[in-house]
Amino acid sequence: MHILVLNGPNLNLLESREASHYGGQSLAEIEEHLKHRFPDHTFEWLQSNHEGALIDAIQSAEAQHIDAIVANFGGYTHSSVAIHDALELVRIPKIEVHLSNLAKREEMRHVSVVGAAMDGSIAGFGALSYVLGVEAAVALALERGLSGFSGA
Repeated sequence: MHILVLNGPNLNLLESREASHYGGQSLAEIEEHLKHRFPDHTFEWLQSNHEGALIDAIQSAEAQHIDAIVANFGGYTHSSVAIHDALELVRIPKIEVHLSNLAKREEMRHVSVVGAAMDGSIAGFGALSYVLGVEAAVALALERGLSGFSGA
């Protein structure tokens, strides 16, 4: 299965951010863990601080034979109607992940604007949120008979 993992603003500096919220791992370490944990799947990995780059990746996902999207949009989670609208245009499974439990964070982080366009959300488990997100995305793709875009 071919999975697109999207990461939003400031996640490129993950290892420099509050370990109590984010766990202290770098995004590269999380990526390597996913590759080792799921050797039968291929991953496209994009981190961008720019909303348009994330939207472009979402819009082109099906044309690039992506079977599912796992995404942590960072701060855009709470504000981006444009990302929400792009997500609604694709029919492949979409799982929102967050390292921290948003309900335990500042009030401004309690609402996910993009969440309504996702199939589900996993939050609060640190890097394990990404693992659980991939597992959920794969299960949904198989359930919907959508796997195989990439031939995997």
